[in-house]
This record gives sequence, C-alpha cells and structure tokens, in this order.
Amino acid sequence: MKPLDAWNAAFHQLEMQLDRASFETWLRGAALLDVESLDGETATFVIGVRNSYTRDMLQHRLYRNVRRVLSDVYGRSVELRFEIDKPTEEAGDHSDDEMPLFRLLAQQNPTTPAAPLHEQVARPVRPELPESELNPRFTFDRYIAANENATIFAAAQAIVERPASAYNPFFIYGGVGLGKTHLLQAIAHACQARNLRVIYIPSEVFTNDLVDSIRQRSQAMFRDKYRSVDVLLVDDIQFISGKESTQEEFFHTFNALYTFNKQIVLASDRHPRELETLEARLRSRFEGGLVMDIQPPSFETRMAILDSWAYERNVILPRHVAEMIAGRARLNVRELEGIFNQVVATSQLTRKPVSVGVTEDILEGFRRPREHITLAQVVELTARHHGLSVEELVGKRRTGAINQARQIAMYLAREFTSASLPQIGDAFGGRTHSTVLHSCNKIAEDIEYDPQVRTIVQDIRRRLLKDEE
Repeated sequence: MKPLDAWNAAFHQLEMQLDRASFETWLRGAALLDVESLDGETATFVIGVRNSYTRDMLQHRLYRNVRRVLSDVYGRSVELRFEIDKPTEEAGDHSDDEMPLFRLLAQQNPTTPAAPLHEQVARPVRPELPESELNPRFTFDRYIAANENATIFAAAQAIVERPASAYNPFFIYGGVGLGKTHLLQAIAHACQARNLRVIYIPSEVFTNDLVDSIRQRSQAMFRDKYRSVDVLLVDDIQFISGKESTQEEFFHTFNALYTFNKQIVLASDRHPRELETLEARLRSRFEGGLVMDIQPPSFETRMAILDSWAYERNVILPRHVAEMIAGRARLNVRELEGIFNQVVATSQLTRKPVSVGVTEDILEGFRRPREHITLAQVVELTARHHGLSVEELVGKRRTGAINQARQIAMYLAREFTSASLPQIGDAFGGRTHSTVLHSCNKIAEDIEYDPQVRTIVQDIRRRLLKDEE
C-alpha cells in the first residue's frame, strides 16, 4: 500500500475510533507531508498540524493510538513526527517543485473517489501491540525449575517448540509469588524470538480494551487484534469472573483462536473448577487442555535462586546467610526477592559485607507466624540433635554442651516462630527476655566465626523445614 493511501485509510479509522470532540480538536485538518525512511524496515510519517499545541497533544497523548492504527493499515511498524503545517492559502505562493509530494498529488486528484475502506486496509504483517511489553528478566534462562516444577517447565518449553499441537489451552494455577507471570512471559519471549505474533496481557487489560472499544465503537478492530495472533497469554484470568461482557467476548475470542489452531496460555490463582463465578462454558474449555499447578520452591530451589541473584548482582552472599533468607521466605519467591534486595541494599548503603547480624535485623521486619512450626518442635529437634532430653534442654543445668544447645534452640525459636522473647524465655524454664536476646546474639556471632556451630544450626534448620514441608 502506498503511504498516502495508508494515511487516508488510517485517518478514516481514527475518525471512527476516537470520540468526536477529540478527533475534531486534534486530528481534523492533519495532513501527510512526507515519509522518511530510517532504515530498510521502519518509515517515519511526517504529519502536518495546525499549531504547536495540537502538535504537542498528538505527540504526547495520542501518539500510540495514531501509530498503532497507521502501522496496522500500512502493514509494518512506523514512526510518527508531527510538524506545524502552513495554512492552505499560503501554499499557492509555491511552485510545484517546492510543494511536498503527497500534498501535490492530493491537489492534482481532488475529485478521485476513494476506494472502499475494506480495500484500503491491508492485512497487518506484524501489528504494533503495545500491550505485549515484556519484562526482559522473565525468560526461560532465568527460571530455575527444580524437581517440584520440572514438568510444568518442560510443558512450557514444548509449547514454544510446537504451539497448539498438544497442550492447548495451557492453564497454570498456583498461589501468589510462585512464578506464574515469569513462566507466561518466558513463553512469550521465546515465541516472539520465533517470529510469532504474541500478545501477553493481564486479564484487566483485556477488560479495559473491551470497554474502550465499546466506547469508541471500534469492536471490529478489538476483535481483529486479539483473534489475529499466534499466541495469546492472559495472566490472572480469575479476574474476569463475574464480568459478563468480558466473559462473553473472551469466550468468542477463545473459540476463534482454538478453531484456527492458535496457542492459548492462561494463569490463575485457582484451578478452573474453583472459579465459581466463571461461566460453565469457559470453565469446561479451560479444563479441556493441560491444567498444571505450580508448586512452592523447595529449600534447595530457594538456595539456587539466591545464588543466581547474588551472581547477577556480583554480591558475596555467605552460605549461612542464604540459608537464613531461604528459611524465612518459604512459600513465596516474591518475598524471597524482597528480603534479598533489602539485605543487599543495606550492605551496600552501609558499606559493610553481608553478615548474619545485618540479615537478622532485616528478617525481624519480615517475621510472620508459622502455622506448622511450634516452640515444642524446635525444642524437641534441638534436644534430639544434641542427644539430650527435652527436660535437660529447658532445665536449670548449665554445663557447656547443654548451654550451647539451649542457646541454639532459642535462636531457632526466634527465627521460626512468632513467639516473643518473653514467650521463648517461659518455654525454657522461665528465663528472662534479656537472657533469650543474649543467647540469640551469641549464636548469631558464633555462626559467623565457628564452622561447627554453623553446621549444627544448618542441620537443625533443614530438619525443621523438611518437617514443615
């Protein structure tokens, strides 16, 4: 399609999409002045407008709308530049040689009837899809898939190799912070690398786009946008529950893509059957493909993730500090990353190496109740590890071996339970909160410099986490 024809077609589409006031104020009277080729693929359309205020508004507020429509019509990605155009009557003072080519052509053919709109609009080769902006960090290379999620990771990679051939739709569900978004965007990255047309969106964007298309009377373009892709990935699909119009439109979009053998990938916090306010016909379709739950990372996986982050950030993360962080953020990778970032930031801002003391202070702010680990479990496991009875560990005897075991138990009780210092003291024979605090600080210091104490704490910590999982 010629640039002038593309601009005219896009101009008519924008007139239908935008509300009347916006179009009349900002786009009425805009004209194509020139087309500049930046390289072999991208062209810059130079658009003339009436004044600087109109130019600024189009450049900063409506740029994406105009660029997307023009790219779709032209069949490839374009850039825009808005320039102030001289009034039409001044154009008579110029010779034909001085006039922009496209305005000259338009004036030489003023009565030529325009072709029907459907003949002017070319099928887009690679439409501009701003909603598909992906996080560059969410790739397969950065996704650590241990035993608990090896199968779901393999399924995601198989989808990239052969979209829609076996696992369609692919439905991932699981709790918050487990990596569902990372996995969806990794699929999107890999599919884009294979030159497939991809849209990745949260379900809220789908709803907002639908509302905008109804308001602007551009439902046809909305449907063409979502039904002309090779891979559609929708995150947090549970949020369309209870939204009748959104469910209706997504139902037809799903059917259109599935019929034409296009890949659909969905993520939710629950299994499809648990989305009670979702229409039954959507639930049945979601369950008709491969439904997999993403599991919380094991302790070893969390350690591997921390090692990976430390390597990327060029941070020296002592093993025992990593175990403390991994032990605290047990079920949520997002919390794991938050603690890691805070530890690293504190170390860098204070210009001190990462240490147990710094980490312990930060973990204090992340303390949360643990439903399955109790003071009694900590006491019992510590006593068993040291070959002592529970009565000996919490009793009055103060031999060297018993005293160290008691201090380790207090340290771990503070780390793994929500008990306060006085509550921990009561569990150890009525000792004061200052005694408990001294014991915790003593063990934290010993972990830094005494490999034997460090090993004991690590062994008991692993056992506690294993029993909890």
